[in-house]
Amino acid sequence: MTAGSNASKASTPIDLPVLPLDDEVVLPGMVVPLDLSDAEVRAAVEAAQAVARPGGGKPEVLLVPRIDGNYTGTGVLGTVEQVGRLSDGDPGALIRARDRVRIGAGTSGPGNALWVEGTRIDVSLPDPLPGSAAELAKEYKALATSWLKKRGAWQVVDRVQQIEDISSLADNSGYSPFLTTAQKVQLLETADAVARLKLAIQWLGEHLAEQDVAESIAKDVQEGVDKQQREFLLRRQLDAVRKELSELNGEPGSGADESDDYRTRVDAADLPENVREAALKEVEKLERASDQSPEGSWIRTWLDTVLELPWTERTEDAYDIRGAQEILDAEHAGLQDVKERITEYLAVRKRRADRGLGVVGGRRGGAVLALVGPPGVGKTSLGESVAHAMGRKFVRVALGGVRDEAEIRGHRRTYVGALPGRIVRAIKEAGSMNPVVLLDEIDKVGSDFRGDPAAALLEVLDPAQNHTFRDHYLEVELDLSDVVFLATANVLESIPEALLDRMELVTLDGYTEDEKVVIARDHLLPRQLERAGLEKDEVGLDESALRKLAGEYTREAGVRNLERAVARLLRKVAAQHELGDRDLPFTVSEQDLRGLIGRPHHVPESAQDPAERRTAVPGVATGLAVTGAGGDVLFVEASLADPETGASGLTLTGQLGDVMKESAQIALSFLRSHGAELELPVADLKDRGVHIHFPAGAVPKDGPSAGITLTTALASLLSGRLVRTDVAMTGEVSLTGRVLPIGGLKQKLLAAHRAGITTVVIPQRNEADLDDVPAEVLDTLEVHPVTDVRQVLEIALAPAAARAQDRIPAAA
Repeated sequence: MTAGSNASKASTPIDLPVLPLDDEVVLPGMVVPLDLSDAEVRAAVEAAQAVARPGGGKPEVLLVPRIDGNYTGTGVLGTVEQVGRLSDGDPGALIRARDRVRIGAGTSGPGNALWVEGTRIDVSLPDPLPGSAAELAKEYKALATSWLKKRGAWQVVDRVQQIEDISSLADNSGYSPFLTTAQKVQLLETADAVARLKLAIQWLGEHLAEQDVAESIAKDVQEGVDKQQREFLLRRQLDAVRKELSELNGEPGSGADESDDYRTRVDAADLPENVREAALKEVEKLERASDQSPEGSWIRTWLDTVLELPWTERTEDAYDIRGAQEILDAEHAGLQDVKERITEYLAVRKRRADRGLGVVGGRRGGAVLALVGPPGVGKTSLGESVAHAMGRKFVRVALGGVRDEAEIRGHRRTYVGALPGRIVRAIKEAGSMNPVVLLDEIDKVGSDFRGDPAAALLEVLDPAQNHTFRDHYLEVELDLSDVVFLATANVLESIPEALLDRMELVTLDGYTEDEKVVIARDHLLPRQLERAGLEKDEVGLDESALRKLAGEYTREAGVRNLERAVARLLRKVAAQHELGDRDLPFTVSEQDLRGLIGRPHHVPESAQDPAERRTAVPGVATGLAVTGAGGDVLFVEASLADPETGASGLTLTGQLGDVMKESAQIALSFLRSHGAELELPVADLKDRGVHIHFPAGAVPKDGPSAGITLTTALASLLSGRLVRTDVAMTGEVSLTGRVLPIGGLKQKLLAAHRAGITTVVIPQRNEADLDDVPAEVLDTLEVHPVTDVRQVLEIALAPAAARAQDRIPAAA
């Protein structure tokens, strides 16, 4: 047939019954059997048979793929070659696919089948074929032959080699079982025979590449398995030979060389008697266990752990008391309480050793200290200094966020991947039985369904029990009585009471400004010079610059932000030198700070303009508080509502706790009952609402120590007298006006000192706590111990001549 006649035939529309193929694709040239028990197939074949064909032609149907319920736009014209029964006995029809047909609109026809109007698609190629098409045909035949030979389909190879038509050769790929339904649909809908052949070549090449990779992997796996099997057999033969040789030589034993090795190691190790007995029992279990038993690996791991622990290793304490004190002073400024405690511990240890009292009742003279203080005061680094001063090994155990009890006591050996707890691992890491162990962030320990680690620490930190500590993994007694445990925490309230009772509390309340200057000069500056790549003689800081950095650029109990400020300063100088804007050596003075790192962030109230201070209006008082970051200054603001608003009662804002709310109620009740005595216009309190606010509303606040501050703020508001700017106060107030004691006095006075306060009012019953406050801080503060709130008002409120009545409508 010529190309012209093919085109004429292709353009002629034909009406055909649709035979749907669910998730199947038939390409031209294929001969497929179809089951007539399917209603749609039978309806299409019967409808085709009902139509008379000129010249007695065979019935024709349109084979259309139906993918996920949707028909494709292209089908195949098929002739019903034969109707009979399939090999399984069911009725069937043999259909030969011939031409591609583009499906058009639906039409009518006999039977129950769906009839559509279609147009043949011309797939003819020019004659002769272009050279590129011939090359593609040759390439496809080569790939197909390679694939068919791997499958052993030799008969099919000859059939493929005999196909000369390009279109038929491309459609022949539809027989490939590795093609997906979507790929077969793409072949069906691609009219261009050359494009179809390129797709077939691409997919067949990819499949052959995947087969090569899969065969290579299978070969490697098989080789590995064969090697393991061969190695297993050889080892079994070697064990049998060794056994025969040992029997011939009259030596006991079998192939248990490994267990013999462990027995030798246990006998040679210097272990306590109870540990040796437990280890030998495990060696006997190892001898009885088979090579394939998982218990053998558990026993070996346990024996390795036991043999690696330093059961009898101890470092000799350095009993040079004065030398230890000098080391502590050189490495940390301030912190006298903890330094004195370590010096006392060493002195007692020395006397006990001199008198032969190293071990009493099975217990040695360890120590358990809790270092509690705000961040940045040196709690963690103090542990290293203590170990250095005592001549002991140092190990840090981070407990922050630990929620699993097994982290402390270890896992049972029955668990996969079981390990001893962190305490045992710390002893193993230290290599001695008397290290200094720092339990860092013990207040951050949590608890959940895996247990309570804080409860597991009760035995570890109890001097009366820890000489017989049992780890769940080891299951033998471990003597921790010679260990010095240092636990650090920021917040005392977060530590469980039972755990806190087992530790000796040492409070670190922060540094004074003078101590910060010394720390910055002797410790922070040399360390940051090295990190900035600067020499000691290249950049220096005046003491006035350090003092301003500590006082106005940072306000904290510790020195972390101070170190960051020093580092930033040195980085700026180093960068300016590299850019050619700064010559070295250079000494940073107080006047250079603003140009290098900007303006100060914490200007004391005393340094501000009087009109801009918070206490420049009546109703504002300055209190002192303790937070997780140390002491801080707390302002209290009070105001009266306008009578015309009709507001009444007490309003409190600032995220206050129940105790602080009660303090505000007590302060208001005291002023209402003693207003006449104090010459205050308390009548305004009956008809007007009182609003008390604690600034920094996003920060939760609680505690009773703001009682006298609240009373002073309300008294200032009612009297119109300003609260002195240089006065801060702390103390609980009662309904009768008594000033009751509070806690955290040292931290509060340090905060007042940092904020530039010069006069502080405290409860008289806290006067004894002034012994803990550094002398240089007390020298700058005028402290007034009081017993009654009336004394507070006399000290804190400015004289009547300084009233600001024009600002308080209620006092007019």
